[in-house]
Order: sequence, then C-alpha cells, then structure tokens
Amino acid sequence: MSVTNDNAKMKVFTLNSNMPLAGEISKYIGIDMGKCIVKRFSDGEIQLSIEESIRGYDIYLIQTTSQPGNEYLMELLIMIDAMKRASAKTINCVIPYFGYSRQDRKARSREPITAKLIANLLEKAGATRVITVDLHAPQVQGFFNIPVDQLLAFPILSNYFVDKAFENIVVVAPENNGVVRARQLADKLDAPIAFIDRNRRPKSYIPHGMEIMGDVEGKTAIIIDDMVDTARTITSASTVLIEKGAKEVYACCTHPVLSEPAVDWIKESEIKELVTTDSIYLPKEKQIDKITVLSIAPLLAEAMIKVQTNQSVSTLFD
Repeated sequence: MSVTNDNAKMKVFTLNSNMPLAGEISKYIGIDMGKCIVKRFSDGEIQLSIEESIRGYDIYLIQTTSQPGNEYLMELLIMIDAMKRASAKTINCVIPYFGYSRQDRKARSREPITAKLIANLLEKAGATRVITVDLHAPQVQGFFNIPVDQLLAFPILSNYFVDKAFENIVVVAPENNGVVRARQLADKLDAPIAFIDRNRRPKSYIPHGMEIMGDVEGKTAIIIDDMVDTARTITSASTVLIEKGAKEVYACCTHPVLSEPAVDWIKESEIKELVTTDSIYLPKEKQIDKITVLSIAPLLAEAMIKVQTNQSVSTLFD
C-alpha cells in the first residue's frame, strides 16, 4: 500500500537522528523525502530551514530522541515550530524511540515528571499527533492532549523467533513489570514463562543479585524487554540462566539504547544473540555479530498511511 504525491497532500521529513530508517519509510510509502537543511551556528545553536513549500500539507516528521537525546529533541521542537509558521496543515511527529519515557512519575520527593514536560513542549511547539513505538511507560500517552498512536514491535520480534523454530523454549521477563510482555511472546511461541526477581532477598544471598523464578533447565531461554540500555540486566541474567541449567540464552528488545559499556558486555556475555529493531540507529562500532537488527520501517510507514487515509491504526495488530 502506498500514498503518492498525486493523491494526498502528504510530505515526509527527517532530521538527523535516524536517516536510514526515514529513508526506508519514504521508500515504502513511495514519496520523496522533503527537503530541509539542519546545520549549527558557530556557537552550536541549531539552524534549520525548510527548502520547499509545505503550506496546506500534512507533514510527517521523523525523529527519534535517542543519544544525544537533548540535541535531537531540540532539533525536533525547532522544526515543528518552523513547520507551524510555514502553514503546514498538520504536523505528525513520528518518534520511534520516545526519550524520557522512563521519567513518567515521581519516584522520589522533589523529582520532575519529565515525560509530561516533553509532551507539553511538543504540543506547545505545534505537534498535532505523535506516532511512536513501544513506550517504556504506556501511560505517557495520557500526558498528551493530542492523538498518540503507540505501535507495537512485538509481532516483528515474535515472528523472528517463530521462524527460528526452537524447541523447548522458556520466555524470561527481566523483572516483575515485564511479565505481560513476556506472556505475549510466550503465548505466541507456546512456551512457559519465567521471571527474574531482583528484590526477593538481600543481594548478598543471590548470585548477581538475581533469582530465577521458573523452570529453565535444559531450555532455550529468550529474555524480552522494551529496551536495552547498559545491558547490565540482560547480561547478568544470561549468566544466572546458564548457571540454572538453561541450554542457551537469546534476548530481544524494541529499542537498542546500548549506552556504554553495553556492547562490550554483550560481546562477553552468555547471550547468543540480541534481536532488536532500527528504532535507534546503531553506528558501525555497535554493529556486532551478536546483534541482529529488524526493520520497523514497514510498520511505521503503514501507520502513517493509515493516519493519512483516515483508517484505524489498530488494524495493524488485529
């Protein structure tokens, strides 16, 4: 399915965070990428310009807010403002990885709720819709007063493991609040689940501060999470799983944040393969044999087409 310039007033733009993904999306939809220039002034301030008319167009602006998140967020806000002032009809922000979504509540006194602040900033700048993938905290959708479409990468990840045709699988949630996600994958693979308890007893009594709840002996364990940041959790979990008798360990996530020293830890860990998506661009130094990247470009493109043609986005997951 595609939308062309001939039958819809739709334009797709991207900023600097994930140009390869944006290119695949525009190719899938069948329209050329919008022309814009993003530069820096001598003092580091962001300078940008839109190099074509967007008056009356529905704009889809692709920008993931991964590292360096603050810089990419400012690019996004400034471009939204420019598009609003250029008389765009709608400004649909396609944010595959929504940075700051982990800061969705006050965990301690006198802390901010930064995810709510980001929602306010996007709305105030002029965004009319947000399309994102697997929010760390789904309740972030409620911080907006504009439509938010949260897409799910689960079918992409689960189909990869279905095609692997593993036998004797156990799906592992890295912590208690990941059990729902693990259950979805387990149902797809017709497998039991286990989870990692990091708070059950004092860490001095538990190897690596973790205890496995569930039977993993002789099984292929698949750890699933929404993101991998430092990789401390999944690499430590892989060690404990092998010690508890797991045959081999795989891991999967939607967002490969991979802050240092994640890649080194994954290289040295018991993890046989980390399966993730291109929601965040991985530079060459992070593209190692143990990391497999699946594309979410078709998912995002189909969602954009459905929004543009006033169809239900939820049908992508029915």
